[in-house]
Amino acid sequence: MGVKDLLWENRSAIVQKWFDRIVSTYPVNSQKFIKDQKDRFANPVGSTIRQGIEGLYLQLLGEMDAETVTKYLDPVMRIQAVQDFFPSQALSFIPSLKGIVREGLRGKIPEMRLVEELLEFETRIDQLTLLAFDHYMKCREEIYAIRMQELRRRSVEVMERIQRGEIRGGGVPGLPKDAGDSEG
Repeated sequence: MGVKDLLWENRSAIVQKWFDRIVSTYPVNSQKFIKDQKDRFANPVGSTIRQGIEGLYLQLLGEMDAETVTKYLDPVMRIQAVQDFFPSQALSFIPSLKGIVREGLRGKIPEMRLVEELLEFETRIDQLTLLAFDHYMKCREEIYAIRMQELRRRSVEVMERIQRGEIRGGGVPGLPKDAGDSEG
């Protein structure tokens, strides 16, 4: 029996521990809801994360097809990107899988051949981590672009209202009280 066979056999327990590890990074008041609420409509975050990591785990055991990996990685990275996490916190769940796997397979890898297989699996986790980082940064850039568009839109709207005389300077921080007055 090889490492992949052991990982397949123990997939439910490993994926559950992986899910629990991810959820533990969320605020305490959210953790119970994300873990316990099984309805995907009532708990889209928990459902999306669970579905994503289950798919990613199977990809790590299989071909790691780039398109399929992205299909599972994208929603999880989008969730992580909108959280108030540092990139290292947002992505830490991927390399944490190494420890979860080692713990789950402790005592089951007596032969050196299996240690080498385990190291190959861990290399796949490293590759997934790098893919996730690129994807995470792309998501953060999209969020930044959306925020900048909104800021520009609001600035233009305020300037137009000032020009129409709808806002006097006292209503806009940093402008003198008579700004916007046509009497000057």
